[in-house]
Amino acid sequence: MYAAGQLAHTRPSTRRALKLTAVFIAIWVAPVVLVAAWLGTDHVLTREGAIFGQTAVVTFGGAYAVLAYIGQRAVEELHWLRPGEMLDGLAMAETTPGPLIMVLQFVGFVAAYRFATPLDPWLSAVLGACLTTWVTFVPSFAFIFVGAPYMESLRQHRGLNAALSCVTAAVVGVIVNLSMWFATHTLFGHVDARTYGLVHLDVPVWSTLEPVALLLAVASMIAMLRFKVGMGWTLAVSAALGIAYRML
Repeated sequence: MYAAGQLAHTRPSTRRALKLTAVFIAIWVAPVVLVAAWLGTDHVLTREGAIFGQTAVVTFGGAYAVLAYIGQRAVEELHWLRPGEMLDGLAMAETTPGPLIMVLQFVGFVAAYRFATPLDPWLSAVLGACLTTWVTFVPSFAFIFVGAPYMESLRQHRGLNAALSCVTAAVVGVIVNLSMWFATHTLFGHVDARTYGLVHLDVPVWSTLEPVALLLAVASMIAMLRFKVGMGWTLAVSAALGIAYRML
């Protein structure tokens, strides 16, 4: 242990950082390169590796910020999933104890199953889920192993703190945007996509409003915000009521 109270492997070292970065980049891109060599650059598995890998390094703010980006790419641009299927993925992720970002694994699974040719759909789906998970999480470990020794010094950097504050403010807007997107596609049976110059809007068709979904959403907010009911109980009761409504 050094006098400063740091272990040898936790002291900032440019050489160590460069070596770790090279190793992580190699193991991160290796599966994508192998898939591209096997199935070609246009296959859905290769595209998933590239898109989800890009998502892992350009999105900040946690799972909800990532989902906003993926919702736009996978649903609106690439048409891998329909809006309702994206909602199903979010609902399943919310009911499990795992990280919310595993919605991406669901997206990778469904997209690879749907566009599996020439592979068997189930094989393609499993490979898609595994590849998506790999390229999504490897950069997170890289940031930890490479950046951890520099964390204390970076905390004292005023310019970086100011930049992170701006990122935090932007993430709030991203999460609001995601909330509106999910709310619109949940509460309304049909949504029209409209473009006004540079502005893209999802305009709900009010005649397709789902009153039961709206009632459940309002009741859930009141239960959690006013009566401090736990999320687990709120989700369980909402799911039970939803099932009961559909069975009637």
